[in-house]
Amino acid sequence: MNFSTIFLIQIVITILLCVSATIFDVRKGFVPDMLCVVMVICGLVSNLILTLLSNNVKFILASIISMAITYIITYLLWELKMWGGGDVKLFTGIATVIPFGAKIDFLNIFPMLSVYPFSFSVVVNSILVSFPFLVIFVTYWMIKKDLFKNNIDALFNIFNLESLKIIKDQTLNKTIPISDLKEGDIVNSYYFNNEYVGELIGELDGNLKVYKNKEDDGFKYYFKSISAGGITNRDMIQLKVMNAQKILTKDISVKISYPFTPAIFAGLIIAVVFGDMMMLFAKNLVLVI
Repeated sequence: MNFSTIFLIQIVITILLCVSATIFDVRKGFVPDMLCVVMVICGLVSNLILTLLSNNVKFILASIISMAITYIITYLLWELKMWGGGDVKLFTGIATVIPFGAKIDFLNIFPMLSVYPFSFSVVVNSILVSFPFLVIFVTYWMIKKDLFKNNIDALFNIFNLESLKIIKDQTLNKTIPISDLKEGDIVNSYYFNNEYVGELIGELDGNLKVYKNKEDDGFKYYFKSISAGGITNRDMIQLKVMNAQKILTKDISVKISYPFTPAIFAGLIIAVVFGDMMMLFAKNLVLVI
């Protein structure tokens, strides 16, 4: 078995697991932790095999370093609310299996390699290709909610700030009963006056945070999710208990989750076949100039 065959196996395993992650995320709204754990294990084992066969520590070392760096960077981006925790784990798994771009001779795959780890190319590609997915996602909800039925003027001024605000509020948010909340839901601002609610939320140390309301609208406080990871299981249970005790009202506003894994999968395929989209753009720009 030559190195190209092992590289191919790594790529196939990564693609199959990413397909599974995409199906789970689209249908269930989350990426299973076990799937990402399997990917990390496959990455460490396959790169250890490459190290033993080549008597070169660079393969397993690159796998571990790529895994650590990717996790740190994507975790920081998770803190900035760019994506969910499952996406962080998926990127980390990809980084572990494929730490750097591989050239598979017998398939004539010669991607444009970047100066940073392969997983960063996947991240860059995913962000770039996510925009078409987002447009399709928003358009779907606009049609489903018949958004402009009673506001035809907004349709003809769709790039107006007011129209964009309507689209954002109506297509990316929904109101549901608190009893229907699920772990991972991203809670929008919930306004209240009862200080006891603030104390209970504060004790959770979860993904909800209480703020003082600066608006003069009759409410002293509000709480909301602090990251794209959504509420924890403890958050969910506490909110449902407070709702059952009539401390909270019946309904709550949450964001409609946008599954990012299809973009990650597309970014992976592009990175494997063509390489880093930013590098390709830069190369073509230089050729044009």
